[in-house]
Amino acid sequence: MIVLDFDPNLRLGGAVVQLQTLALALVILIAVLLVARLAVVERRRGSRPGAPPGLSDMTDLRLDDLLFMILGAVPGAVVGGRLGSVLVHADYYRAYPGAILDPGFGGLTLGLGVVGGLLSAAYVGRLLDVPLRAWAHVATLPLLFGLAAGKLALAIGGTGQGLPSDVSFATAYVGAGPWGSLGPEVPSHPAQLYEALTTAIAMALVGAAMAFGAFSRRDGAALLAGLALWAIGRAVVAMTWRDAPVLGPLGVEQLVTLVIAVVALVGLLARRRRAAQRPSPPSAPGGRNEASPEWPDPETRPRF
Repeated sequence: MIVLDFDPNLRLGGAVVQLQTLALALVILIAVLLVARLAVVERRRGSRPGAPPGLSDMTDLRLDDLLFMILGAVPGAVVGGRLGSVLVHADYYRAYPGAILDPGFGGLTLGLGVVGGLLSAAYVGRLLDVPLRAWAHVATLPLLFGLAAGKLALAIGGTGQGLPSDVSFATAYVGAGPWGSLGPEVPSHPAQLYEALTTAIAMALVGAAMAFGAFSRRDGAALLAGLALWAIGRAVVAMTWRDAPVLGPLGVEQLVTLVIAVVALVGLLARRRRAAQRPSPPSAPGGRNEASPEWPDPETRPRF
């Protein structure tokens, strides 16, 4: 096994801050900067003469809109994450319903937290009349980066440990802590690192598809594909979680993740079918587009 023995806290005088918290804050900052940078790049590319329709829509991306959408994502992520936690620990909250709104009890889950954050950010964007499809395209890779790097940050604090295991790469936290998992000294599957790896693979696949022009319409299909791949990988990794099963071998959060994957795939297929059914611009005889200029034949035009 891999034994981790270090102090997970940063001590500055009398203040103590968890390294995991600092790492998560840094990951969020980098993800936001990546979205802003990609928006600037896409906006410049879309402003070039002759840019295709999908790229020309990027000229409406504004960084001040991004700030409001990020702020709008926070309440949705908190509400969605809390709802997921209530579903996972339904027996406890059924006995103590007053604890649902008490931030001192329980926590948040990632699956519905991501969905809730995206929905509330989209709602704020609609209020601002921003191009949501363009923003969805730009935010795809930074979102996957944040999910992957965030899981790496959790490993610093021992949060997200999986089932006990005797595999050679099982991890155990033996320092004073405090650590984010129960029984941190028990060798266990590093489930958070598994998920970081599967999310990084999803990011690489979507990035490669973007590079080869698979999402040239920039209509949000890349985000749906990224969410589907992330959710599938998360559902597979969940087989190593400590969650109690509720339907066969599946836990509540695993079921939620599978539903996210199915919804994202259905949305992706529907968007692809809708794009394929759009009529192409009419063409003139000889296969030339009527909207294109008619240049004179060099052999027949009159001389100057």
